[in-house]
Formats: sequence, C-alpha cells, structure tokens
Amino acid sequence: MRSSSARRRCTETQRVLRGAQGLVEYDRGSCPDHLLTRRQVRDRQLSPGHEPVGILRCTRCRYRPKWACLPGHRGRGYLYDVRLTRPKRVPTLAQEWALDRAMAARQTCPRPGCGRRYIYVLPWRTLGCCLECHDGTPADPATYTLPPAKHRLAA
Repeated sequence: MRSSSARRRCTETQRVLRGAQGLVEYDRGSCPDHLLTRRQVRDRQLSPGHEPVGILRCTRCRYRPKWACLPGHRGRGYLYDVRLTRPKRVPTLAQEWALDRAMAARQTCPRPGCGRRYIYVLPWRTLGCCLECHDGTPADPATYTLPPAKHRLAA
C-alpha cells in the first residue's frame, strides 16, 4: 500500500474559471441524454467525428461553483453529441492482414529453431527473444503456437 504522500492528489495548484474553454459544463448525472462520453460513444460502435460539445465535471467541482477542473484532470470528461456521430470505420481485408503481419513480427521468437508465436508481445528491448530461449524458463503451451512444419524442418 502506498503512503499518502505517494498518492496522486486531486487538488490543483492552478485554477480555471468555469466556462473558460467555451464549452458547456455539466455535473455528473445532469447532462442531457444525447451527450455521451468518448467511452460511451465507443461502446455503441460509433465514432465521435467532431469536436467535443461539452465537459463532464468531476464530483469535487460540484462544490466549487466558480472554478472548474484543469484540462488534464482525470475526473473530467468530454461530451460528444450522439446525433453528430457516425459509424466506426470497418477495416478492409488488406488492412487486417497488414495488422496481423505486424503483430506476428512482434510476437514471434526470432531465434533459429524456435519460431513460436506467443499470444503476447515479446520483450525485444530487454531479451530479444522468448523466455524459453533466453534462460530456459518453460512456457505454458497455451500461450504460443508452433510454427508450420516446413519452418521447423529448415532450422
């Protein structure tokens, strides 16, 4: 458990006047139904497609009538109008293949004779290979797939 001095505090040293950003500010639970946060927009499989139209204040700002949260405050959220959103873009098959090849390059052990593709990204900067090749730590068989047979015979 961290000490109280190590915790990130919610208090700010600077103060910003409410409405200084030019956006309408709402308290939690009081914003209209057509305004959603970025996460709510994403959960509905939509894309914002426009700039935010409002700010959702943190619970502490309810008790400070004149002051607002700082722009980087973690309890603050931007609101988007659901009527102006658009559906998320669907990637093409070629884009999906390109992403899969890029992830395969980060997940496959480069050592000769290994070539396993793990379900997680390998630690390239520190080890440069999988843990089993680095120090012999056995990997859980559920976390990787073996390379094709022709690849294993060539090594």
